[in-house]
Amino acid sequence: MTALQKAARVVGAVFLLVGVLGFVPGITSNYGDMTFASHDSDAMLLGIFQVSILHNIVHLLFGVAGLAMSRTWSGARNYLIGGGVIYLLLWIYGLLIDKDSSANFVPVNSADDWLHFLLGAGMVALGLALSRRRDTTTGGHLGNDSTGRTSRARDVR
Repeated sequence: MTALQKAARVVGAVFLLVGVLGFVPGITSNYGDMTFASHDSDAMLLGIFQVSILHNIVHLLFGVAGLAMSRTWSGARNYLIGGGVIYLLLWIYGLLIDKDSSANFVPVNSADDWLHFLLGAGMVALGLALSRRRDTTTGGHLGNDSTGRTSRARDVR
């Protein structure tokens, strides 16, 4: 398993853990006030991040996707970069919407917004940095071609 795949697996596992923790009373304060979706959910993961049943399910699904996609190099890269872009878009969405409107259906608060930014930027950075040196003939590392020069092969899977 390459470093890229390991990173995608760790990120997926963290999302899975966060999704589970969102359903644990005590770790999620105001647990009894959690709604399926909408800005009316008063449940707060770690007392900071506004969550709902839908929000937790999204974390669980994102975690499962990360674990599944980490099985291949290209899947891991797509998960980290594509997922990072999704989180950056969610960050922008959270900045633009009125937090007390029906547009805040996930729901998100300001702490969620900035966490989404950090997650998105971090995932994209991991995906780009760890996929710069890909050679399918050497298990994901730089190798030598038939002339003895360092080569980089594209993932053709």
